[in-house]
Amino acid sequence: MTQLGFNTEDFQAFQAARQEPEWVTAQRQDAWQQFSQQQWPTRREEEWMRTDIRLFKLDKFFIPSASNPDGLDAIVPLLSEGVTLGGAVHSHNGVCVEDTMSDELKQQGVVFGSLDSLLGEQSDLLESVLLQRAFDRDDRFAALHAACWTGGQLLYVPRGVHVEQPFHVLSSLSDGGVDLGHTIVILEDGASATLLAECASTSEEAEGLHCGAIELILGDRANLRYVNLQNWGQRVWHFARQKAVVGRDAHLQWTSAAMGSRLSKVNQHVVLEGQGAQSQMNGVLFTENKQHLSYHTQQYHKQANCHSDFLYKAALQDKSHTVWRGMIKVDEGAQQTDGYQRNDNLLLSNNARADSIPGLEIEADDVRCTHGSTTGKVDEEMIYYAQCRGFTRKEAMRLIVTGFFQQIFDRITIDSVRDALGLAIARRVRDYE
Repeated sequence: MTQLGFNTEDFQAFQAARQEPEWVTAQRQDAWQQFSQQQWPTRREEEWMRTDIRLFKLDKFFIPSASNPDGLDAIVPLLSEGVTLGGAVHSHNGVCVEDTMSDELKQQGVVFGSLDSLLGEQSDLLESVLLQRAFDRDDRFAALHAACWTGGQLLYVPRGVHVEQPFHVLSSLSDGGVDLGHTIVILEDGASATLLAECASTSEEAEGLHCGAIELILGDRANLRYVNLQNWGQRVWHFARQKAVVGRDAHLQWTSAAMGSRLSKVNQHVVLEGQGAQSQMNGVLFTENKQHLSYHTQQYHKQANCHSDFLYKAALQDKSHTVWRGMIKVDEGAQQTDGYQRNDNLLLSNNARADSIPGLEIEADDVRCTHGSTTGKVDEEMIYYAQCRGFTRKEAMRLIVTGFFQQIFDRITIDSVRDALGLAIARRVRDYE
């Protein structure tokens, strides 16, 4: 099969083969024009000054067209073990390879499955959502995704429907694979659901590209638990735009964990659009070797009486580097805002580096907003204390790192997620003399 590159001629061939609704085609063409006119971000721009992408070469990769099954057997999901699921979608190299959902949920009007296959069936629903409410194209990666997205998932829960069983999404890459998936979650007024999403590579040495996006849209009084585990191999370039729009008296719990990729640049925004909206954003980052993870987050209070709670923790070993740049933004009319933002970093080696830049942009005068950040090294006295009680140095390090993340683990109400994250981190911890 002919591989399609990221050039105008191949993009047109890609579009012709898709046979999508006219509004999608027009949207893609507009985004491709923007992509063609833009340059890659450079370190002269404030948002990218701490993230160097000069070694990234798009011409090494191709637009997803057919899934290569190589390595599928090596993929072991972490979040779904021991969980009874309401549905599951697995995409490999940007193409759906599994798509299931219970008949009982279908009868309740719930829609869950591959975005590619549902685009025609749910065109009216998606036209007002897909890349419309949540995203702009202010850099070349965003425009590339808007033009060439494939795969992805849609979860739609009708008004007042409460789904107890979690849904699961797995995105995987083999060597040379590309994932441009787009995830959309729409909860109508009073609906509730849980979505567990994770990614993985067939091996740590598998090179790949992920340029994806997430849209979470919560109606009034809706309740969503969303878990996103980034567990790519350490040769994957990871670029993502993630945004949630939370309605009146709705509640979002968003847990993000990042342990993979060669380089990650993620924009994660939550918009509290209705009065009384609430969001809790939890983050677990663990880096090693020469990994570089950069997260830019925003808690945007647009209406009064909203509450946002943000806690990210990062543990770094070897020569890895994390960047967190956070902002609490409060509009003039968003009185009685309660916003909290915190980032803590634990350096496990002398060569690791963590950059934390919290920020506030407040236009209202009746608010309570606090932010802060800490960075420190492992206390040798704590290691000695543990060794005196029979632990090896490595076991002591694992205990300390687990304890560092415990505040976030305590927030996670899903046992499988809490256990999987704790085990995945513990396996990566090394001891340093």
